[in-house]
Amino acid sequence: MSLGRHHDPIVAITTAPGRGAVGVVRASGRQLQPLIDAVLGRSLQPRHAHYGPFKDAAGQPIDQGLALFFPAPHSYTGEEVLELQAHGGPVVLQLLLARCLEAGAAIGLRLAEPGEFTQRAFLNDKLDLAQAEAVADLIDASTEAAARSASRSLGGAFSAEITALAERIVNLRMLVEATLDFPEEEIDFLEKADARGKLRAIQAAVQAVSARARQGALLREGLRVVLAGQPNVGKSSLLNALAGAELAIVTPIAGTTRDRVSETIQIEGVPIHITDTAGLRDDADAADEVERIGMARSWESIHSADAIVFLHDLTRLADADYQQADARIAERLAAADPARLLQVFNKADAADLAALPEGGLSLSARSGAGLDTLRQALLARAGWQAAPEGVFIARTRHVQALQRSAHHLALAAEHAAQADAALDLFAEELRLAHQALQEITGRFSADDLLGEIFGRFCIGK
Repeated sequence: MSLGRHHDPIVAITTAPGRGAVGVVRASGRQLQPLIDAVLGRSLQPRHAHYGPFKDAAGQPIDQGLALFFPAPHSYTGEEVLELQAHGGPVVLQLLLARCLEAGAAIGLRLAEPGEFTQRAFLNDKLDLAQAEAVADLIDASTEAAARSASRSLGGAFSAEITALAERIVNLRMLVEATLDFPEEEIDFLEKADARGKLRAIQAAVQAVSARARQGALLREGLRVVLAGQPNVGKSSLLNALAGAELAIVTPIAGTTRDRVSETIQIEGVPIHITDTAGLRDDADAADEVERIGMARSWESIHSADAIVFLHDLTRLADADYQQADARIAERLAAADPARLLQVFNKADAADLAALPEGGLSLSARSGAGLDTLRQALLARAGWQAAPEGVFIARTRHVQALQRSAHHLALAAEHAAQADAALDLFAEELRLAHQALQEITGRFSADDLLGEIFGRFCIGK
């Protein structure tokens, strides 16, 4: 998305594709009166709904509906905004959009790019960058908890905390840099200004906000979980039990699942993206080429997962061949990343639990026993804690920015701890920490970052 065209008037259909009772065409720009005159044939009182026809070039009605005009700067984008609410048929809305583009040609009206209305709001200081991203996150929210957290971020809760942290760093920077400007005063700055104490307090605050941001990122992005194991250990049954629906075919025949089957569930508001995979065994034991391809895809899913449920069959633990096959799978899984691995033993309803290895989690996909324990174990593996009301939605880039800020603050603390503290290096690390925080709200952002962020929005938003 180009930032060089942000002065152009823009227009788009802002409601979702498909049929509906009402559809909206929105225009935003600096001088929309020629468009209003051409399509409506009359002036509009600001922030009042006006019912009447939307006219084509010949003056004939395309549809009857409501028109609303919001003057600058009191609008979503901070510019003049015209909203035309028509019947929600795709043909009607396309005709109305085409008419707006035709009537607005004289003022340079063009079709909006994805996310451009919200980008205008950001550029015109109606929203900061974190709030603008929260607009998309609220639309995309897959759970109630994610929606509430996105709404909180849209309202400015996250931005307010970041701004407060940034101001505390700025205040400390001012003290440091003032000392650099007046070295002749020979003031023991670090002691008299309690710079170290102020820095420790800022570090603790950044750590607290970072922890809540990680929770918010988890609410937004969810946890990718893969069910892995030998054929017929109950992976498909477990997927069905967790989803509460018959999503995967379950039979006693080895190799029934040939491809990945995925479903998203929620646990305490956290989206959990679960993938059932083809049973893992040696290629030589595969029934055919289709099963071999399915197993290759299983390993692809395993390598990209956040958590791997390694499912075992409690009824076959005494089988030497089964144990050897499990050991071969375990060796490959450990090479991937043992920290992501969760050992789960299925068919507890049909086996002696005395055979359960230490540290293993037992359950029965058939009866449902142990499923709640598995759900809590998945949340723990993700680092989730019971979400307080203050959790705000966050993105990976927010978490990374906070981590960079914490890193620079730690370096600043190292400089401050030295007997002959280098105040210029101390000040530079504070500047970099401050800059990292500013990236979250967009106070300091490269144009290519803005284009990447807003380009992921839907057209019309």
